[in-house]
Amino acid sequence: MLYEFFKWLSNDYSMMNVFSYLSLRAVLSVITALLISFIFGGWYIKKLGEYSFGQYVRANGPTTHIEKMGTPTMGGGLILISILISTLLWADLSNKYIWLIIFVTTAFGMIGLVDDLSKIRQKNSDGMPALTKYFLQSIIAISIAIYLFLNASSIQETSLLIPFFKDLTIPLGFFGFTILTYLVVVGSSNAVNLTDGLDGLAIMPAVMIISALGGFAYLGGNIIFSDYLDIPYINGAGELVIYSAALAGAGLGFLWFNAYPAEVFMGDLGSLSIGAAMGTIAVIVRQELVLLIMAGVFVVETISVMLQVSYFRYTKKKYGKGRRIFMMAPLHHHFEKKGWKETQVVVRFWIITMMLVLIGLASLKIR
Repeated sequence: MLYEFFKWLSNDYSMMNVFSYLSLRAVLSVITALLISFIFGGWYIKKLGEYSFGQYVRANGPTTHIEKMGTPTMGGGLILISILISTLLWADLSNKYIWLIIFVTTAFGMIGLVDDLSKIRQKNSDGMPALTKYFLQSIIAISIAIYLFLNASSIQETSLLIPFFKDLTIPLGFFGFTILTYLVVVGSSNAVNLTDGLDGLAIMPAVMIISALGGFAYLGGNIIFSDYLDIPYINGAGELVIYSAALAGAGLGFLWFNAYPAEVFMGDLGSLSIGAAMGTIAVIVRQELVLLIMAGVFVVETISVMLQVSYFRYTKKKYGKGRRIFMMAPLHHHFEKKGWKETQVVVRFWIITMMLVLIGLASLKIR
């Protein structure tokens, strides 16, 4: 909205053309989202407490988490509001990718909202039935895939880019592209959701990854930079840097309140939508495999749950008693059980993510 306003003013005042630069609008987007989070965060958390929107802790979770019971949840609403307002203010609203990412964020956010409200109403940590949740996520993810495939302007936009190898791409076709998009979007969404179990654990890696993806979007949306770096040119994708910046600002603002000891939790409202947004941007800029690298912490957390559940069921069927690979899953709980303090787990996972993001960014030049 402000972008359109300044664009209109530039007809009479040439100095206003400065607002056409993505770099400036990205900075303004970060600041706007950050300020919204800071200014309204305390009030928002207070309202969550007044409506008794408190977190229910897993009955079989670490005993140190019992004290977290009742901490306001659905803090993801603050993140989403900050992102959407900042994006609407500073992005080019004629850009198709902006509206697509707004749709993804809102749609997955609504699934998370219903899930959070179900937990509060049922007074446990179960929430929405898993099959219902995956069904709704699947419909949205497949819709995204179909839209992107039908609106692709070149085969590059629907091919799988192999990082660290020059000119190595795999054409996917409609079904391949749809399956990959589904796996990336739904997988990212649930991976962030599974990781969001400690104060600040999920949001900071998400901020780092989404910032890197914003860089990929900026470069991939510029025909000169994309040609120089030999990455797919995606016309219009550069505008996604405004959204990425908004998410980074909103995430940092949320971390102010979510840092240990957390005053508020993100809830599924935040984790599902942020994860889906990460996956969608990665698909748009054709960096699905780079996302797999950068989101290594989220990936390992998800795999730990899959292995734990599978092995428990297998051993229970074979031996009559289920056995476990980890002391507790997801993986962050395993390290807590081993004696790591919560803050140690969180900061160490942040450090690992930072290194993985740098490796992902290195793929731009190492080809």
